Amino acid sequence: MPTMQGKRDYYEVLGVAKDASEKDVKDAYRKLAIKYHPDKNPGDEEAVARFKEGAEAFEVLGDAEKRARYDRFGHAGVGGGGQQFRDVNDVFQAFGDLFGDGLFGDLFGGGGRGRGRRVSKGADLRCDAKLTLLEAARGVTKTVHFQRHERCVECEGSGAKKGTKPESCKYCGGHGQVVQSSGIFRVQTTCPACQGQGSVVKEHCSACKGRGHIPKRVQRDVEIPAGVDGQTKLRLSGEGEPSPNGGPSGDVYCFIHVEEHELFVRDGQNLICQVPISYTQAALGAKIDVPTLDGRETLDIPPGTQPGDVFTMRNRGMPDPRRRGLGDLLVQVHLEVPKRLDAREEQLLRELAELEHANVSPHRKSFFVKLRDYFIPDDETAKQKE
Repeated sequence: MPTMQGKRDYYEVLGVAKDASEKDVKDAYRKLAIKYHPDKNPGDEEAVARFKEGAEAFEVLGDAEKRARYDRFGHAGVGGGGQQFRDVNDVFQAFGDLFGDGLFGDLFGGGGRGRGRRVSKGADLRCDAKLTLLEAARGVTKTVHFQRHERCVECEGSGAKKGTKPESCKYCGGHGQVVQSSGIFRVQTTCPACQGQGSVVKEHCSACKGRGHIPKRVQRDVEIPAGVDGQTKLRLSGEGEPSPNGGPSGDVYCFIHVEEHELFVRDGQNLICQVPISYTQAALGAKIDVPTLDGRETLDIPPGTQPGDVFTMRNRGMPDPRRRGLGDLLVQVHLEVPKRLDAREEQLLRELAELEHANVSPHRKSFFVKLRDYFIPDDETAKQKE
């Protein structure tokens, strides 16, 4: 039989005779795949090469039409050789679904990457938790609610009417995938008849309408660590939608929302609090009470404090859920000017203004005095003053 340089005879690769039956070819490839499987030979590049070579040989000898061309023309009859597999994943994708558990399904306890019908993870879901700033600082347990689908008890998740069972899909032979060959190319797609399930339901369950699952409202307690912020989302592993084909369930992501506080503004781990002080406190210095997450504390304001000055109170801020330590409380003072003064306060401030040689507004006139001055000519006003 003609051969091409660098290509071994496919019968030799699989170790079978030219008149070997289809079953013999499949069994031979199975033994070769087990022997050189990458999981069984970690880091062995030669084993990987043999594994791919065996898949190439089986891709040809396992197909009656290609095998006939190969028997007559050798490698040239199949385009210079069988399908070229770039890596082992190409092998799993090409043959895992085609032969199902009969070829790779029970390799290493059935957990290999080449299992017959692919399984997929269930969909992820979302829920929300609202926290006060103090709850975010301390950590809290919140009860959240969300809706997911769970297996129908009536049909035990099969979707079939009670007393009946799903039937194996005749279109794909129960594999959930169909393979179309064109020359040396093999295209694998989801079975359009069973949508990849491998089975079809003739009579639907009345409880779930053939879906195999029903919606259910679920309640869960979520442990929220101290220091979370509005950018945090926590994962509840395995609490999402069930897999449609026996895979793992999805997850639920809990989005955290921290309410605004009436006194504090958060800046990362730090808290900012604006506190009003009077002119005399700013000028003379004072001890003032300021709020913290742990209650009221005293802050020393030095003489000569300017509006907008910031004082840092160490370790009075927020914790970080990823590491130890607390942020700071930044106290920003602003000058509070009284809108009304009694007679004594006004007198003292005017005396101070004179000492400072400050140009201040004159004593406020009453409305009726302003009205009289408005209607009296300027010269008469001057005479009255004289």
